[in-house]
Amino acid sequence: MKVLIIGSGGREHALAWKMSQSEHVTKVFLAPGNGGSDSEPKIENIDITDHDELIKFAQNNSIELTVVGPEQPLSEGIVDKFEARHLKIFGPSQEAAQLESSKKYAKEFMIRHSIPTAFYSSFSDPQLAHQYIDQQQTVPIVIKADGLAAGKGVIIANSLEEAHQTVDFMLEDNKFGHAGSSIVIEEFLRGEEASFIVMSDGENIFPMASSQDHKRLLDNDLGPNTGGMGAYSPAPIVTPELHEKIMHEVIHPTISGLKKDGITFKGFLYAGLMIDENNIKVLEFNCRMGDPETQPILFRMKNDLYELIKDACDGQLNKHVPLWEDDFALTVVLAAKNYPDTPEKDKKILNSNFKSPTQYVFHAGTKKANGDILTNGGRVLGLTGKGMNLQLAFDEAYKLTDIVNFDGVQFRTDIGKKALN
Repeated sequence: MKVLIIGSGGREHALAWKMSQSEHVTKVFLAPGNGGSDSEPKIENIDITDHDELIKFAQNNSIELTVVGPEQPLSEGIVDKFEARHLKIFGPSQEAAQLESSKKYAKEFMIRHSIPTAFYSSFSDPQLAHQYIDQQQTVPIVIKADGLAAGKGVIIANSLEEAHQTVDFMLEDNKFGHAGSSIVIEEFLRGEEASFIVMSDGENIFPMASSQDHKRLLDNDLGPNTGGMGAYSPAPIVTPELHEKIMHEVIHPTISGLKKDGITFKGFLYAGLMIDENNIKVLEFNCRMGDPETQPILFRMKNDLYELIKDACDGQLNKHVPLWEDDFALTVVLAAKNYPDTPEKDKKILNSNFKSPTQYVFHAGTKKANGDILTNGGRVLGLTGKGMNLQLAFDEAYKLTDIVNFDGVQFRTDIGKKALN
């Protein structure tokens, strides 16, 4: 069977890597992929991003299954386009993907279906947003661009002055373009974050292993928000009891709520959660796997990913039971200098395809040039290690930082340390 995976990041490299291990899969095409995603024998990059051209490729090359990695093509309706041509594709429809593509839609959906979340208001008029901020008595205040902003559209303002500046940044200066033409202002939640990702065929739900992302650029959760600087799995904070509570209070109500709204959700559903003494609130929904959570999660998965996704497309996810290695896995993101603002590119990377039984380097912002692998984006690589406990996984991942390198590299040194402590 031939599989097509759409995207170019570390998440898509990990999906292709795991998919290529299936005995059913003869070839995985990655569109467009990156400088290291085709390092496995079964994987081939193809330089196509246009939706219509991807459809033609799938038709002309007998693609059995297509999987959409990133949020942008989902929000643009690529799933609807493929299905209109009777091509099997895994991902939510454009309507279902609004859970991620519009923060306002997601908040309204959660309130409508009694899914716990932070108190909020939404604005497109800057004057009304400023008035609302003046009425607030406590900081921090969270301000979010309504649309997709590559993981950077959330600002935690630690003063009222900073909150006013953020409103101007988004609504007046239009720094996020159309994505910031409307904003959501919500209360700041305290606790510990966890990522809870499931697969759904619209009826049945397959929980992925728990994980925890690290959004801030710098150690100790300081610095600006990023797309994610590292993650580990499983997340000890998600106990079996809490797992059941999340399924009962968040996941099942979301899938059934969409169904009540006339929407069948088929794809990955990612709930970003804030957990405080077993109280759960949803920070955000994503309609795809997280990046970098995908890397440690799939590094532990024992199930055949091709079988899972094929059966999900056929409404038969109930045939499968989640199977995970007992090991922990941890991913450290190597980012380029000046990320997340204007990351430097074209820096030669040393040992970028290093791998061992307990270590793997997943590529993201990389490209090939004259036989070398060069940096080509903000988040460049995901150094992933696993071990029988979190400390050993931490050690395996961080050993790679001594081996894999490029000029200007930056990375956090504390991924997973909160759980270790």
